[in-house]
Amino acid sequence: MNIKAKVIDEIGLQRTITRLAHEIIERNRGSENIVLVGMRTRGEFIARRIHAKIKDIDNSNPSLGVLDVTLYRDDFRTRLKQPEVSVTDISFDINEKDIVLIDDVLYTGRTVRAALDALMDLGRPSTIQFCVLVDRGHREMPIIADFVGKNIPTSINEEVKVKLKETDNEDAVYLVEILNNSEK
Repeated sequence: MNIKAKVIDEIGLQRTITRLAHEIIERNRGSENIVLVGMRTRGEFIARRIHAKIKDIDNSNPSLGVLDVTLYRDDFRTRLKQPEVSVTDISFDINEKDIVLIDDVLYTGRTVRAALDALMDLGRPSTIQFCVLVDRGHREMPIIADFVGKNIPTSINEEVKVKLKETDNEDAVYLVEILNNSEK
């Protein structure tokens, strides 16, 4: 793995989170009916940060949950020998709510599709909106984000690595080149 560029630094990440929180409030005409659901792992921490910003901006406290989609993925049996399943923590009613599903990177759309299936098993929301820190393109499913922190077009041999203090002791987004086995 070769770092090509630091696309977002710590201050840029803070600004992006603030902007996303404002956009969510604006699109939903306030935060009275929204619930935030972060996708494990980094989506959870991004959701917590957006939640804190919404509390500050709108003087409200929307419900916040965490969703693990491991068992809903269409490829978990072929990719993972023993899938690592975490806990979904949504202890509130999602019926008739406007869910804002939050993740770090949108790529093929398969994880989001799995999340939609998981959410529908939990209830019938009014809407499900999707918020992503980075959209890197290369969709395999007809999925588009409602809220995008940054679009970073990538080639097939590039990846976007999101680093968060909660998991990586750093706040940054990197564009990295994946080296094939002969170049390692």
